[in-house]
Amino acid sequence: MNIENKTLEDFYKEAAIFTGREIDTLLPPGITKEIGHFNIFDIADTIREVKRKNQMPYNRRAYYKISLIRGRNRAEYADKVIDVQKNALLFATPKVPYHWVPQDDNQSGSFIVFTDDFMIKNKSGVMLDELPIFRSGGYPVFEISDEEADEIELTFKKMKKEIASDYEFKYDLLRNYVLELIHYGQKLQPATTIQSTHNASQRIIALFIELLERQFPIESTSQKLILRSAKEYADRLAVHVNHLNKVLKENTGKTTTEIITGRMIQEAKILLKQTDWNVSEIAYSLGFDEVAHFSNFFKKQTEMAPLAYRI
Repeated sequence: MNIENKTLEDFYKEAAIFTGREIDTLLPPGITKEIGHFNIFDIADTIREVKRKNQMPYNRRAYYKISLIRGRNRAEYADKVIDVQKNALLFATPKVPYHWVPQDDNQSGSFIVFTDDFMIKNKSGVMLDELPIFRSGGYPVFEISDEEADEIELTFKKMKKEIASDYEFKYDLLRNYVLELIHYGQKLQPATTIQSTHNASQRIIALFIELLERQFPIESTSQKLILRSAKEYADRLAVHVNHLNKVLKENTGKTTTEIITGRMIQEAKILLKQTDWNVSEIAYSLGFDEVAHFSNFFKKQTEMAPLAYRI
């Protein structure tokens, strides 16, 4: 199979190292006939390298990941740390980079990786980024009981059995199992996070967030942020900038500029901590023509100079 997405290819290169197997033997049977990609792995097969490095490898994934992890762990995001004492159900999206740091040697469980193209083929026409569990701004790590972990593990076992079968429609069945896990996770979320309204204000907010997040993550020094001002976003959404600002302020408590600025600062922090790009390259990628302008912008929001934050 030709794995076109570079980060998915990187995943399989890492998996081959972790398991000591050839990449071709890791690919599921019949996947070349499918749109998109899906696979399932045991945590135990990858944990040796994780223990050696003391953390899961960091990367900007272009695929989705759902993990059942049994053991004491810590999830580290750009601005939040979540400690898990026993069992965790983790939903990872390409939009939110994170570290997963094991806190003891007793680690087990399973995880699946899949692309949005794989799920779009489902008859329900599901769009992953429209689901509450994968919406921007969330940190979908759920600490669960042993009973809940046992229940979820049954779904993973069914996936492992199905992916090895020669059933003609096994990938359709696997899509249903993925949806089962997604709905399980969404039921674990507080009710307020999954309520959906369809009025004009909510549509504007959803489209604004989608337009904002579509520009991230910044993955190369040649990539440059295109939309930076409230007016630029309003023009793209075909609404007046004052109306966009009013809607966002009433529903989020923040102005359009504050939300844009917050997301840019979040990305700047990630680039400063997780890449070896110099400050000039980071400034350019975030749309600043002058390093001094970026440094002033960053210091105003964080009270630290970029290089001081990097240390």
